[in-house]
Amino acid sequence: MSKDKSTPELRAKYKAALSKALQAGYDVLKEGGEAMDAAVAAVSVMEDCPLFNSGKGAVFNVAGKNELETSLMLSKPPSTHPNIPSYRRGFGLTLLTHTRNPSHLARALYLASTAAPHTMLSGSTAEELGKELGVPMVDRRYFFTEARWREHRRGLGLPEEPLPYPPEGDEDEDEELKVSLDQLPTGTVGAVALDINGCIAACTSTGGRTNKLVGRIGDTPSMGSGFWAEEWRVKGWVRRALNILTRKSDKVAVGVSGTGDGDYFIRLNTAATIGRRMRYKHESVKKAAQHCVEELRQDGGIGGVIALDNKGHGTYSSFYNASCDSSSNNASVAMPLNCSGMYRGVIKKDGVPKTAIFDDDELD
Repeated sequence: MSKDKSTPELRAKYKAALSKALQAGYDVLKEGGEAMDAAVAAVSVMEDCPLFNSGKGAVFNVAGKNELETSLMLSKPPSTHPNIPSYRRGFGLTLLTHTRNPSHLARALYLASTAAPHTMLSGSTAEELGKELGVPMVDRRYFFTEARWREHRRGLGLPEEPLPYPPEGDEDEDEELKVSLDQLPTGTVGAVALDINGCIAACTSTGGRTNKLVGRIGDTPSMGSGFWAEEWRVKGWVRRALNILTRKSDKVAVGVSGTGDGDYFIRLNTAATIGRRMRYKHESVKKAAQHCVEELRQDGGIGGVIALDNKGHGTYSSFYNASCDSSSNNASVAMPLNCSGMYRGVIKKDGVPKTAIFDDDELD
């Protein structure tokens, strides 16, 4: 991602898209909705936007096809679905080829504990179940964008034309979308949300790596690697007493969603490690997240995460990478990165989204 090659107009498009996603999640939470629904709402906006590597803007694999991935994880079952067992915290999906909004399928199958009792599914089996549950499917052509196709062909050293499909829609709009800030991306979109019931949900969605091998499975559907959420009770009388004095919950919760080179996230189990460092080393979410992102860099992996704890209930965070607070300004959000840029933002109780793109940008 190059700041030098970007333009004010292109940066404005990305920031507007991020703000729209933040607002979608915020609108759910301000009405008392579930963190799960807020996170999916935010991710859906980005899946529908061709600027981002998910859904409509997904990258191509080495064979010139789109294979989509997604996941959803909660720190505890949603209050509106008491039938969900406490041990069922997440669901991952990979090798999707027809699901318009993969995040919707992750939500549907997470809630369908009888039809899909596993932690991960792939391909046609997942999509057939999705059809039965009313999740919209589309023809493969829906995922085609000229910008991603040209990236794919350039990356393989092949001619960019002819295009596999003729141009559609507004030609001016097509021209604006032919250049993206993340050339040959490995990125992801996602959201982390904290609702008024203290539940944190992390939802992630991606097209994977540009020119990945056919059938490659990344960190996005791999629980503990590219996504994580958990809750635990504070141990030790000193810490419990301090929480009572400061009127904090005796439970700690965290949600994590990552973006970058997924193979490194898998090797280091990055998302879950953030939670484990918080739980067993009693690190803050910011310290734990920063440590794990630096660990990625030391191994040669680029990327970043957005991590959210439950200090100050009612916080929602959407990322490609971003964050939002609907009822308190005290929640802790960490958005460390070890690369030149990461789309990110935050929206607090006032409902004003703030976003950033490059590593030296301040949220505004």
